[in-house]
Amino acid sequence: MNPLLYLVAAIVPVGYQLAALAATLRFALRRKGEPGRTAGVSVLKPVRGLDEDFEEAIASHARQDHPEFEILFGVHTMDDEAVPAIRRLIETNPDVAIRLIHSTRQTPNAKAGTLIDLAREARYPLLLMNDSDVTVPQDYLRRVAAPLIEDAAIGLVTCVYRAISSSVAGKWEAFGIATDFIPSTLVAPMVGVKEFGLGSTICFRREDLEAAGGFEAVAEYIADDYQLAKRILATGKRAHLSEVVVETHLSDPSMASVWRHQVRWARTIRVSRGDGYVGLPVTHAGVWMAAFLAMGQPFPAIACWAARSAMALAAGVALRHWPAVGLCWLAPLWDVWAFVMWVAGWAGNIVEWRGVRYRLTRDGRLERAE
Repeated sequence: MNPLLYLVAAIVPVGYQLAALAATLRFALRRKGEPGRTAGVSVLKPVRGLDEDFEEAIASHARQDHPEFEILFGVHTMDDEAVPAIRRLIETNPDVAIRLIHSTRQTPNAKAGTLIDLAREARYPLLLMNDSDVTVPQDYLRRVAAPLIEDAAIGLVTCVYRAISSSVAGKWEAFGIATDFIPSTLVAPMVGVKEFGLGSTICFRREDLEAAGGFEAVAEYIADDYQLAKRILATGKRAHLSEVVVETHLSDPSMASVWRHQVRWARTIRVSRGDGYVGLPVTHAGVWMAAFLAMGQPFPAIACWAARSAMALAAGVALRHWPAVGLCWLAPLWDVWAFVMWVAGWAGNIVEWRGVRYRLTRDGRLERAE
């Protein structure tokens, strides 16, 4: 086979990496404008269990410099391990409107059920939902809410995130999030993907939520964040990616738990965005690199490695995820793992979530697996 044909084949994975590099650099170089007008924000936080660093994560929400906000925590049982930490937060921040709400609503997606109850208790026109383990900067609410106040065409605001972990397995997963998942999110708008909203932050107007069918519309789906974003944007609004980077703590202590999490993630993407899932191997430059080396073609392999490493380096800098900066040259190894996860994503419809086994339907609904 003509070596030029191998170089042509390398254009596909290398081209994606360069596009992701450009998108990541554009995000990193965005200027932070000073937010103008403000509006009241209700922060909705469904909670189940005590995540590592949970107290610091929720305390960061209470330290916001926004003039008018409230934090609503929702639990399904008052015996939840997180309840004492929430009560301490309330006691130590008497000047902040913080409420603990017992949600009794039962839905296939328990998180969505809690959000239904929290939204009904919320008093402000802007609603913000994020995961319970998310730590945020002090200007988080002002910056995230500002686009919704300033532009009526924007239907939701979301944030990218960096992940940290105290376990070796968790650090591996965090490396992949920084060098693979987040760059794919940044490049998505460049290829026409508009339906995105990350669980790390989704902020929207109450009226837009109601026009999209409320949280009730996503209560049967596993990817509640994606499904909610899809419905809000279907009303004619657009998504806005904030310049704010938040931080989340991964609690997976072992490679087995990372495996289960990644398989659930892969199958969730498959049933939510099947068209995009089919094309994911294009992004796995490390697999292409290995294939070129196996065929005795070092130059295309080097091109894949160089483009992949450069993109991983840029992502690490943009997210301030310093392990990714130092280990960017190992990003192709993550691609091999990600390709295995991609294959596993096709291998079944069963996922494990919060210790419960579910079967996924073709459109992403949850059914309890016996």
